[in-house]
Amino acid sequence: MKLIRFGEKENEKPGVLHQGKRLDCSEEFSDWDRNFFQNNGLQKLEKYLASNAAGLQEVPDSVRHAPCIGRPGMIMCIGLNYSEHAAESNMAIPEEPIIFGKATNTLSGPYDDVSIPKNSVKTDYEVELGVVLNKNVLYLKDEVEAAEAIAGYCVINDLSERSFQLEKGGQWIKGKSCPGFCPVGPYLATPDELGELDNLKMTLSVNSVLRQNGNTSFMIFRPAFIVYYLSQFMLLEAGDLISTGTPAGVGIGLDPPSYLAKGDLVELSIEGLGAQKQRMI
Repeated sequence: MKLIRFGEKENEKPGVLHQGKRLDCSEEFSDWDRNFFQNNGLQKLEKYLASNAAGLQEVPDSVRHAPCIGRPGMIMCIGLNYSEHAAESNMAIPEEPIIFGKATNTLSGPYDDVSIPKNSVKTDYEVELGVVLNKNVLYLKDEVEAAEAIAGYCVINDLSERSFQLEKGGQWIKGKSCPGFCPVGPYLATPDELGELDNLKMTLSVNSVLRQNGNTSFMIFRPAFIVYYLSQFMLLEAGDLISTGTPAGVGIGLDPPSYLAKGDLVELSIEGLGAQKQRMI
């Protein structure tokens, strides 16, 4: 299944992408959120679609594409998780996942405009594979259990303000949590839709110039291991979002560095998970 959400901010509704059409599921379900995932929502949705898909109302093309999940309890991110990105950052390949957070109110739609933050001079982009959980987990025993806790996958642009992140001391979170800095979607694909994760093409362009041309084959820590690893330190809840790192080609890694400016168009995609497009304003 491919889960979507649609509608204006603060009034988003749940739906699915089915046979190329956006269908409205709001008569039966309130949202794709913690409550939905925690209470066997995916199984209920599958049964519902089997009986009702043909009669669901199609969402007009003019209606906004919202983030594909409701606001999660937590957004956790993994740094330097691609070998080529670690190299361009002049940093060693991590022996264990590097963990940081991103404010949950950064969540935005895949085609929403993104405001460059006040006083920003180094706003950067990062195409990343997102993981959403379907249950609460703590102290998982292995990666098999972790894989069973994954509801699906999506595209994330982990936007970053590098001067806030790296030049002002403290934790990375303040360079990751500016408004709109987490476009998610266009849809959440359940694991059966995506298959193996070992060879998914990842691209990002700025003003039609290719910047990131990566592949999940260069990922150091795989999604199931990341879920397992995080669960050893914290309670992860259903509906939580994990951003699993970016390949080479980010603005800070170019020579000379090249950051986003007003009017720039950022386009990104991951094979099997669709594409995003954001105008910087």
